[in-house]
Amino acid sequence: MRKTIFFITLIALLTGVIQLNAQNLYQANWESIDSRPVPEWFEDAKFGIFIHWGLYSVPAWGPTEGNVYEKYAEWYWSRQNPQGKPAKSFTDFHNATFGEKFKYQDFVKDFKTEMFNPDQWADIFKQAGAKYIVLTSKHHEGFPLWPSVHSWNWNSMDVGPHRDLCGELTTSVKAKGLHMGFYYSLYEWYNPLYKSDVQKYVDDHMIPQMKDLVTRYEPDVVWTDGEWEHPSEIWKSTSFLSWLYNESPVKNTVVVNDRWGKETRGKHGGFYTTEYDLIHSDKSTGKLFERPWEECRGIGGSFGYNRNENLKDYSSSEELVHILIDKVARGGNLLLNIGPTADGRIPVIMQQRLFDMGEWLQVNGEAIYDTRLWEKAPAVKPETTVYFTKKGSDLYVLVTKWQDKPIVVEGVSNAGLVNMLGYNGKVKYSVSGKKLTITPPVITPANNPCKHAWVFKVQSAVY
Repeated sequence: MRKTIFFITLIALLTGVIQLNAQNLYQANWESIDSRPVPEWFEDAKFGIFIHWGLYSVPAWGPTEGNVYEKYAEWYWSRQNPQGKPAKSFTDFHNATFGEKFKYQDFVKDFKTEMFNPDQWADIFKQAGAKYIVLTSKHHEGFPLWPSVHSWNWNSMDVGPHRDLCGELTTSVKAKGLHMGFYYSLYEWYNPLYKSDVQKYVDDHMIPQMKDLVTRYEPDVVWTDGEWEHPSEIWKSTSFLSWLYNESPVKNTVVVNDRWGKETRGKHGGFYTTEYDLIHSDKSTGKLFERPWEECRGIGGSFGYNRNENLKDYSSSEELVHILIDKVARGGNLLLNIGPTADGRIPVIMQQRLFDMGEWLQVNGEAIYDTRLWEKAPAVKPETTVYFTKKGSDLYVLVTKWQDKPIVVEGVSNAGLVNMLGYNGKVKYSVSGKKLTITPPVITPANNPCKHAWVFKVQSAVY
Protein backbone atom coordinates (compact mmCIF):
# COMPACT_ATOMS: atom_id res chain seq x y z
CA MET A 1 0.00 0.00 0.00
CA ARG A 2 2.82 2.39 0.92
CA LYS A 3 4.55 1.66 -2.39
CA THR A 4 1.35 2.41 -4.26
CA ILE A 5 0.93 5.73 -2.43
CA PHE A 6 4.59 6.55 -3.07
CA PHE A 7 4.32 5.91 -6.81
CA ILE A 8 1.05 7.85 -7.06
CA THR A 9 2.68 10.78 -5.28
CA LEU A 10 5.78 10.57 -7.49
CA ILE A 11 3.69 10.50 -10.66
CA ALA A 12 1.68 13.50 -9.45
CA LEU A 13 4.85 15.44 -8.69
CA LEU A 14 6.41 14.60 -12.05
CA THR A 15 3.20 15.50 -13.84
CA GLY A 16 3.17 18.83 -12.04
CA VAL A 17 6.79 19.52 -12.99
CA ILE A 18 6.10 18.63 -16.62
CA GLN A 19 3.03 20.89 -16.68
CA LEU A 20 4.98 23.70 -15.01
CA ASN A 21 7.78 23.41 -17.56
CA ALA A 22 5.26 23.33 -20.40
CA GLN A 23 3.61 26.47 -19.05
CA ASN A 24 6.96 28.22 -18.72
CA LEU A 25 8.64 27.10 -21.90
CA TYR A 26 10.28 30.50 -22.38
CA GLN A 27 12.29 31.99 -19.54
CA ALA A 28 12.87 35.68 -18.85
CA ASN A 29 16.25 35.93 -20.59
CA TRP A 30 17.18 36.73 -24.16
CA GLU A 31 18.67 33.33 -24.95
CA SER A 32 15.36 31.70 -24.14
CA ILE A 33 13.15 34.39 -25.67
CA ASP A 34 15.17 34.42 -28.90
CA SER A 35 14.79 30.66 -29.24
CA ARG A 36 11.08 31.01 -29.98
CA PRO A 37 10.44 30.75 -33.73
CA VAL A 38 8.54 33.61 -35.33
CA PRO A 39 5.10 32.17 -36.18
CA GLU A 40 5.02 31.24 -39.84
CA TRP A 41 1.94 33.30 -40.66
CA PHE A 42 4.06 36.44 -40.44
CA GLU A 43 6.54 35.39 -43.12
CA ASP A 44 3.65 34.22 -45.30
CA ALA A 45 1.77 37.53 -45.00
CA LYS A 46 4.42 39.81 -46.58
CA PHE A 47 2.29 42.98 -46.67
CA GLY A 48 0.84 44.89 -43.75
CA ILE A 49 -0.66 48.32 -43.08
CA PHE A 50 0.75 50.57 -40.35
CA ILE A 51 -1.60 53.25 -38.93
CA HIS A 52 -0.28 56.29 -37.04
CA TRP A 53 -3.27 58.01 -35.45
CA GLY A 54 -3.45 60.15 -32.34
CA LEU A 55 -3.64 63.72 -31.07
CA TYR A 56 -0.82 64.66 -33.46
CA SER A 57 -3.38 64.09 -36.24
CA VAL A 58 -5.02 67.38 -35.18
CA PRO A 59 -2.14 69.80 -35.90
CA ALA A 60 -1.02 67.33 -38.58
CA TRP A 61 2.09 69.26 -39.47
CA GLY A 62 5.78 68.71 -40.05
CA PRO A 63 8.47 70.05 -42.40
CA THR A 64 8.91 68.33 -45.73
CA GLU A 65 12.65 69.00 -46.00
CA GLY A 66 15.52 67.58 -43.96
CA ASN A 67 16.38 64.04 -42.95
CA VAL A 68 13.73 61.36 -42.52
CA TYR A 69 13.25 61.79 -38.78
CA GLU A 70 12.80 65.58 -39.04
CA LYS A 71 9.68 65.06 -41.18
CA TYR A 72 7.71 63.03 -38.64
CA ALA A 73 4.50 64.94 -37.83
CA GLU A 74 3.74 62.52 -34.99
CA TRP A 75 6.68 64.05 -33.07
CA TYR A 76 4.89 67.41 -32.95
CA TRP A 77 4.62 67.69 -29.15
CA SER A 78 8.24 66.75 -28.50
CA ARG A 79 9.45 69.34 -30.99
CA GLN A 80 7.28 72.15 -29.66
CA ASN A 81 10.33 73.80 -28.15
CA PRO A 82 12.92 76.35 -29.28
CA GLN A 83 15.97 74.08 -29.35
CA GLY A 84 17.26 74.34 -32.91
CA LYS A 85 16.11 72.57 -36.08
CA PRO A 86 13.69 71.03 -36.73
CA ALA A 87 12.12 72.07 -33.41
CA LYS A 88 12.19 75.74 -34.37
CA SER A 89 10.02 74.97 -37.40
CA PHE A 90 7.45 73.18 -35.22
CA THR A 91 7.47 75.97 -32.65
CA ASP A 92 7.08 78.72 -35.22
CA PHE A 93 4.19 76.89 -36.89
CA HIS A 94 2.45 76.21 -33.57
CA ASN A 95 2.73 79.75 -32.27
CA ALA A 96 1.57 81.28 -35.54
CA THR A 97 -1.33 78.85 -35.99
CA PHE A 98 -2.61 78.15 -32.48
CA GLY A 99 -0.90 80.70 -30.27
CA GLU A 100 1.85 80.46 -27.68
CA LYS A 101 -0.60 79.70 -24.86
CA PHE A 102 -2.27 76.81 -26.68
CA LYS A 103 -1.10 73.57 -25.04
CA TYR A 104 -0.68 70.29 -26.85
CA GLN A 105 -3.22 68.68 -24.51
CA ASP A 106 -5.81 71.12 -25.84
CA PHE A 107 -5.77 69.30 -29.18
CA VAL A 108 -7.84 66.52 -27.60
CA LYS A 109 -11.05 68.52 -28.03
CA ASP A 110 -10.55 68.40 -31.82
CA PHE A 111 -9.64 64.73 -31.98
CA LYS A 112 -13.27 63.78 -32.57
CA THR A 113 -12.94 60.95 -35.13
CA GLU A 114 -16.54 61.64 -36.15
CA MET A 115 -16.02 60.21 -39.65
CA PHE A 116 -14.19 57.07 -38.53
CA ASN A 117 -15.85 54.02 -40.06
CA PRO A 118 -13.88 50.93 -39.05
CA ASP A 119 -15.71 48.68 -41.53
CA GLN A 120 -14.78 51.02 -44.36
CA TRP A 121 -11.15 51.03 -43.25
CA ALA A 122 -11.12 47.23 -43.13
CA ASP A 123 -12.59 47.08 -46.65
CA ILE A 124 -9.80 49.35 -47.91
CA PHE A 125 -7.13 47.21 -46.26
CA LYS A 126 -8.62 44.00 -47.61
CA GLN A 127 -8.83 45.36 -51.17
CA ALA A 128 -5.23 46.58 -50.89
CA GLY A 129 -4.09 43.00 -50.39
CA ALA A 130 -2.76 43.60 -46.87
CA LYS A 131 -2.70 40.59 -44.56
CA TYR A 132 -2.10 42.32 -41.23
CA ILE A 133 -2.76 45.70 -39.61
CA VAL A 134 -0.75 47.51 -36.91
CA LEU A 135 -2.43 50.48 -35.18
CA THR A 136 -0.69 52.90 -32.81
CA SER A 137 -2.49 51.97 -29.63
CA LYS A 138 -0.36 54.57 -27.83
CA HIS A 139 2.39 56.72 -29.30
CA HIS A 140 5.10 58.63 -27.40
CA GLU A 141 2.53 61.28 -26.43
CA GLY A 142 1.01 58.72 -24.05
CA PHE A 143 -2.59 58.97 -25.29
CA PRO A 144 -4.13 55.46 -25.57
CA LEU A 145 -6.75 54.75 -28.22
CA TRP A 146 -8.66 52.45 -25.90
CA PRO A 147 -10.27 52.84 -22.43
CA SER A 148 -7.06 52.19 -20.51
CA VAL A 149 -7.52 52.40 -16.75
CA HIS A 150 -3.80 53.09 -16.52
CA SER A 151 -4.26 56.42 -18.32
CA TRP A 152 -7.35 57.69 -16.56
CA ASN A 153 -8.97 60.70 -18.23
CA TRP A 154 -6.27 60.64 -20.92
CA ASN A 155 -7.55 58.08 -23.40
CA SER A 156 -9.93 57.98 -26.35
CA MET A 157 -12.89 56.80 -24.29
CA ASP A 158 -12.69 59.28 -21.43
CA VAL A 159 -11.97 62.35 -23.57
CA GLY A 160 -11.89 63.36 -27.23
CA PRO A 161 -13.73 60.83 -29.40
CA HIS A 162 -15.28 58.94 -26.45
CA ARG A 163 -14.77 55.76 -28.47
CA ASP A 164 -12.77 52.58 -28.11
CA LEU A 165 -10.83 53.04 -31.35
CA CYS A 166 -8.63 49.97 -30.83
CA GLY A 167 -11.62 47.78 -30.12
CA GLU A 168 -13.74 49.00 -33.01
CA LEU A 169 -10.98 48.54 -35.58
CA THR A 170 -10.00 45.15 -34.15
CA THR A 171 -13.55 43.87 -34.60
CA SER A 172 -13.77 45.08 -38.22
CA VAL A 173 -10.29 43.91 -39.22
CA LYS A 174 -10.69 40.43 -37.76
CA ALA A 175 -14.11 40.12 -39.45
CA LYS A 176 -12.29 40.47 -42.79
CA GLY A 177 -9.95 37.61 -41.93
CA LEU A 178 -6.92 39.86 -41.42
CA HIS A 179 -4.42 39.79 -38.57
CA MET A 180 -4.73 42.69 -36.13
CA GLY A 181 -1.82 44.12 -34.17
CA PHE A 182 -0.77 47.11 -32.11
CA TYR A 183 2.14 49.49 -31.94
CA TYR A 184 2.92 50.49 -28.34
CA SER A 185 5.43 53.09 -27.17
CA LEU A 186 7.34 51.96 -24.09
CA TYR A 187 8.15 55.47 -23.02
CA GLU A 188 6.02 58.61 -22.77
CA TRP A 189 7.61 62.00 -23.32
CA TYR A 190 5.99 63.90 -20.48
CA ASN A 191 4.50 61.31 -18.14
CA PRO A 192 5.44 62.61 -14.62
CA LEU A 193 5.91 59.08 -13.29
CA TYR A 194 8.26 58.20 -16.15
CA LYS A 195 10.26 61.35 -15.51
CA SER A 196 10.52 60.82 -11.74
CA ASP A 197 10.74 57.04 -11.29
CA VAL A 198 11.18 54.96 -14.43
CA GLN A 199 11.08 51.65 -12.55
CA LYS A 200 7.78 52.49 -10.90
CA TYR A 201 6.51 53.63 -14.30
CA VAL A 202 7.44 50.25 -15.78
CA ASP A 203 5.96 48.22 -12.92
CA ASP A 204 2.78 50.18 -12.24
CA HIS A 205 1.95 51.66 -15.62
CA MET A 206 3.70 50.25 -18.68
CA ILE A 207 3.60 46.49 -18.14
CA PRO A 208 0.05 46.41 -16.70
CA GLN A 209 -1.11 48.56 -19.61
CA MET A 210 0.53 46.28 -22.17
CA LYS A 211 -0.99 43.20 -20.57
CA ASP A 212 -4.41 44.86 -20.62
CA LEU A 213 -4.01 45.61 -24.33
CA VAL A 214 -3.08 41.99 -25.07
CA THR A 215 -5.75 40.31 -22.95
CA ARG A 216 -8.47 42.71 -24.04
CA TYR A 217 -7.96 42.53 -27.84
CA GLU A 218 -5.79 39.42 -28.41
CA PRO A 219 -3.55 40.96 -31.09
CA ASP A 220 -1.39 38.92 -33.45
CA VAL A 221 1.33 41.61 -33.47
CA VAL A 222 2.88 43.52 -30.57
CA TRP A 223 5.03 46.21 -32.17
CA THR A 224 6.97 48.16 -29.54
CA ASP A 225 8.92 51.40 -29.98
CA GLY A 226 10.42 54.18 -27.87
CA GLU A 227 12.86 51.73 -26.29
CA TRP A 228 16.04 53.70 -26.90
CA GLU A 229 16.34 55.57 -23.59
CA HIS A 230 16.97 52.45 -21.49
CA PRO A 231 18.31 48.90 -21.84
CA SER A 232 15.80 46.06 -21.96
CA GLU A 233 16.59 45.19 -18.34
CA ILE A 234 15.04 48.49 -17.20
CA TRP A 235 11.98 47.92 -19.37
CA LYS A 236 11.70 44.34 -17.99
CA SER A 237 11.19 43.26 -21.58
CA THR A 238 12.13 39.60 -21.19
CA SER A 239 9.76 39.30 -18.23
CA PHE A 240 6.88 40.66 -20.31
CA LEU A 241 7.79 38.49 -23.31
CA SER A 242 7.98 35.42 -21.11
CA TRP A 243 4.42 36.14 -20.01
CA LEU A 244 3.36 36.84 -23.59
CA TYR A 245 4.82 33.56 -24.90
CA ASN A 246 3.82 31.33 -21.97
CA GLU A 247 0.58 32.63 -20.49
CA SER A 248 -1.13 35.19 -22.70
CA PRO A 249 -4.18 34.29 -24.82
CA VAL A 250 -2.08 34.77 -27.98
CA LYS A 251 1.00 32.85 -26.84
CA ASN A 252 1.03 30.58 -29.91
CA THR A 253 0.25 33.13 -32.64
CA VAL A 254 1.67 36.49 -31.57
CA VAL A 255 4.70 38.01 -33.26
CA VAL A 256 6.84 40.80 -31.84
CA ASN A 257 9.55 43.07 -33.21
CA ASP A 258 13.05 43.88 -31.96
CA ARG A 259 12.50 47.21 -30.16
CA TRP A 260 12.70 46.15 -26.52
CA GLY A 261 15.72 48.09 -25.23
CA LYS A 262 18.43 50.36 -26.54
CA GLU A 263 20.63 47.32 -27.20
CA THR A 264 18.07 45.02 -28.87
CA ARG A 265 17.40 46.22 -32.42
CA GLY A 266 18.66 43.66 -34.88
CA LYS A 267 19.76 41.42 -32.00
CA HIS A 268 16.84 40.30 -29.83
CA GLY A 269 13.09 39.79 -29.92
CA GLY A 270 11.08 38.47 -32.84
CA PHE A 271 11.38 39.89 -36.35
CA TYR A 272 13.90 42.63 -37.07
CA THR A 273 12.82 46.08 -38.21
CA THR A 274 14.06 48.65 -40.70
CA GLU A 275 12.63 52.14 -41.19
CA TYR A 276 12.86 53.97 -44.51
CA ASP A 277 15.85 51.68 -45.16
CA LEU A 278 17.81 53.51 -42.47
CA ILE A 279 18.13 50.95 -39.69
CA HIS A 280 19.96 47.61 -40.02
CA SER A 281 19.49 47.74 -43.78
CA ASP A 282 22.27 47.90 -46.32
CA LYS A 283 20.54 48.22 -49.66
CA SER A 284 23.79 48.77 -51.54
CA THR A 285 24.97 45.25 -50.85
CA GLY A 286 21.58 43.54 -50.70
CA LYS A 287 22.34 42.35 -47.17
CA LEU A 288 20.17 39.47 -45.97
CA PHE A 289 18.97 38.95 -42.43
CA GLU A 290 19.19 35.82 -40.33
CA ARG A 291 15.69 36.30 -38.90
CA PRO A 292 12.40 37.35 -40.46
CA TRP A 293 12.36 41.12 -40.94
CA GLU A 294 10.10 43.97 -41.87
CA GLU A 295 10.54 47.38 -43.47
CA CYS A 296 8.20 50.11 -42.22
CA ARG A 297 7.70 53.41 -44.02
CA GLY A 298 5.05 55.93 -44.93
CA ILE A 299 3.48 56.60 -48.29
CA GLY A 300 4.77 60.13 -47.70
CA GLY A 301 7.69 61.31 -45.59
CA SER A 302 5.79 61.24 -42.30
CA PHE A 303 4.01 58.50 -40.40
CA GLY A 304 1.39 60.76 -38.82
CA TYR A 305 -0.78 62.72 -41.26
CA ASN A 306 1.08 65.81 -42.47
CA ARG A 307 -1.03 68.54 -44.09
CA ASN A 308 2.18 70.17 -45.28
CA GLU A 309 2.97 67.37 -47.73
CA ASN A 310 2.25 67.74 -51.44
CA LEU A 311 2.15 65.31 -54.34
CA LYS A 312 5.92 65.33 -54.76
CA ASP A 313 6.30 64.13 -51.16
CA TYR A 314 4.32 60.94 -51.81
CA SER A 315 5.63 57.75 -53.36
CA SER A 316 3.87 56.82 -56.59
CA SER A 317 1.96 53.57 -56.92
CA GLU A 318 4.75 52.20 -59.10
CA GLU A 319 7.37 53.08 -56.49
CA LEU A 320 5.36 51.36 -53.77
CA VAL A 321 4.90 48.17 -55.80
CA HIS A 322 8.65 48.16 -56.46
CA ILE A 323 9.38 48.67 -52.75
CA LEU A 324 7.15 45.71 -51.89
CA ILE A 325 8.92 43.53 -54.45
CA ASP A 326 12.35 44.62 -53.21
CA LYS A 327 11.56 43.74 -49.58
CA VAL A 328 9.88 40.42 -50.32
CA ALA A 329 12.63 39.32 -52.73
CA ARG A 330 15.13 39.87 -49.91
CA GLY A 331 13.06 37.79 -47.52
CA GLY A 332 11.26 40.61 -45.73
CA ASN A 333 7.82 42.11 -45.24
CA LEU A 334 6.56 45.61 -46.01
CA LEU A 335 4.58 47.47 -43.35
CA LEU A 336 3.26 50.47 -45.27
CA ASN A 337 1.96 53.34 -43.18
CA ILE A 338 -1.11 55.50 -43.58
CA GLY A 339 -1.86 58.59 -41.50
CA PRO A 340 -5.60 59.16 -40.99
CA THR A 341 -7.00 62.61 -40.32
CA ALA A 342 -8.26 63.70 -36.91
CA ASP A 343 -11.86 63.24 -38.02
CA GLY A 344 -11.19 59.63 -39.01
CA ARG A 345 -10.67 59.68 -42.78
CA ILE A 346 -7.95 57.89 -44.73
CA PRO A 347 -6.70 60.59 -47.12
CA VAL A 348 -7.87 59.91 -50.68
CA ILE A 349 -4.34 59.91 -52.08
CA MET A 350 -3.43 57.13 -49.63
CA GLN A 351 -6.57 55.19 -50.56
CA GLN A 352 -5.62 55.51 -54.22
CA ARG A 353 -2.10 54.17 -53.60
CA LEU A 354 -3.48 51.22 -51.63
CA PHE A 355 -6.07 50.51 -54.34
CA ASP A 356 -3.36 50.38 -57.01
CA MET A 357 -1.25 48.02 -54.93
CA GLY A 358 -4.30 45.81 -54.46
CA GLU A 359 -4.94 45.71 -58.20
CA TRP A 360 -1.36 44.62 -58.83
CA LEU A 361 -1.53 41.97 -56.10
CA GLN A 362 -4.78 40.56 -57.48
CA VAL A 363 -2.81 39.56 -60.57
CA ASN A 364 0.60 38.84 -59.06
CA GLY A 365 -0.06 38.00 -55.42
CA GLU A 366 1.09 34.41 -55.73
CA ALA A 367 4.62 35.71 -56.36
CA ILE A 368 4.43 37.61 -53.03
CA TYR A 369 2.33 35.75 -50.47
CA ASP A 370 3.72 32.58 -48.86
CA THR A 371 7.00 32.95 -50.74
CA ARG A 372 10.59 32.91 -49.52
CA LEU A 373 13.79 34.39 -50.87
CA TRP A 374 15.65 32.41 -53.49
CA GLU A 375 19.11 31.68 -52.11
CA LYS A 376 20.66 31.58 -55.59
CA ALA A 377 19.38 35.03 -56.53
CA PRO A 378 22.03 37.67 -57.26
CA ALA A 379 22.44 40.38 -54.62
CA VAL A 380 19.84 43.13 -54.85
CA LYS A 381 21.39 46.48 -55.78
CA PRO A 382 19.91 49.95 -56.41
CA GLU A 383 19.97 49.30 -60.15
CA THR A 384 18.27 45.86 -59.89
CA THR A 385 15.18 45.44 -62.09
CA VAL A 386 14.82 41.64 -62.01
CA TYR A 387 13.94 40.07 -58.66
CA PHE A 388 13.19 36.52 -57.52
CA THR A 389 10.96 34.73 -55.01
CA LYS A 390 10.20 31.06 -54.62
CA LYS A 391 7.38 28.87 -53.35
CA GLY A 392 7.92 25.14 -53.18
CA SER A 393 9.38 24.06 -56.52
CA ASP A 394 8.14 27.17 -58.32
CA LEU A 395 10.36 30.18 -59.01
CA TYR A 396 8.99 33.66 -59.67
CA VAL A 397 10.86 36.20 -61.77
CA LEU A 398 9.62 39.71 -61.00
CA VAL A 399 10.50 42.40 -63.54
CA THR A 400 10.12 46.03 -62.47
CA LYS A 401 11.21 47.51 -65.80
CA TRP A 402 9.79 45.91 -68.92
CA GLN A 403 12.35 44.69 -71.42
CA ASP A 404 11.93 43.17 -74.84
CA LYS A 405 15.29 41.41 -74.75
CA PRO A 406 15.53 37.90 -73.24
CA ILE A 407 15.81 37.51 -69.47
CA VAL A 408 18.61 35.16 -68.45
CA VAL A 409 18.27 33.40 -65.10
CA GLU A 410 21.49 31.84 -63.85
CA GLY A 411 21.33 28.65 -61.78
CA VAL A 412 18.23 26.97 -63.25
CA SER A 413 19.00 23.66 -64.94
CA ASN A 414 15.44 22.63 -65.82
CA ALA A 415 11.89 24.00 -65.87
CA GLY A 416 8.52 22.38 -66.38
CA LEU A 417 6.74 25.42 -67.80
CA VAL A 418 7.10 29.20 -67.88
CA ASN A 419 4.11 31.54 -68.01
CA MET A 420 3.43 35.18 -67.19
CA LEU A 421 0.88 35.83 -64.45
CA GLY A 422 -2.32 37.34 -65.83
CA TYR A 423 -1.27 36.76 -69.45
CA ASN A 424 -3.09 34.09 -71.46
CA GLY A 425 -0.55 33.61 -74.25
CA LYS A 426 2.45 31.32 -74.35
CA VAL A 427 5.88 32.40 -73.18
CA LYS A 428 8.95 31.14 -75.02
CA TYR A 429 11.82 29.84 -72.92
CA SER A 430 14.80 27.54 -73.12
CA VAL A 431 17.26 25.91 -70.74
CA SER A 432 20.89 25.37 -71.60
CA GLY A 433 23.36 24.19 -69.01
CA LYS A 434 22.36 26.02 -65.88
CA LYS A 435 20.81 29.01 -67.61
CA LEU A 436 17.12 29.63 -68.15
CA THR A 437 16.34 32.11 -70.92
CA ILE A 438 12.88 33.69 -70.99
CA THR A 439 11.73 35.59 -74.06
CA PRO A 440 9.14 38.20 -73.01
CA PRO A 441 5.99 38.16 -75.15
CA VAL A 442 4.82 41.16 -77.15
CA ILE A 443 2.72 43.25 -74.78
CA THR A 444 0.10 45.73 -75.99
CA PRO A 445 -2.51 47.78 -74.12
CA ALA A 446 -5.02 45.09 -75.07
CA ASN A 447 -3.20 42.16 -73.44
CA ASN A 448 -1.09 43.82 -70.73
CA PRO A 449 -2.12 42.04 -67.50
CA CYS A 450 -1.04 44.81 -65.10
CA LYS A 451 0.97 47.97 -64.52
CA HIS A 452 4.18 48.70 -62.63
CA ALA A 453 5.78 45.21 -62.65
CA TRP A 454 5.38 41.81 -64.33
CA VAL A 455 5.90 38.26 -63.09
CA PHE A 456 7.11 35.14 -64.89
CA LYS A 457 6.33 31.90 -63.10
CA VAL A 458 8.82 29.08 -63.58
CA GLN A 459 7.04 25.89 -62.63
CA SER A 460 8.91 22.89 -61.26
CA ALA A 461 12.24 24.67 -61.42
CA VAL A 462 15.35 22.60 -60.87
CA TYR A 463 18.39 24.46 -59.50
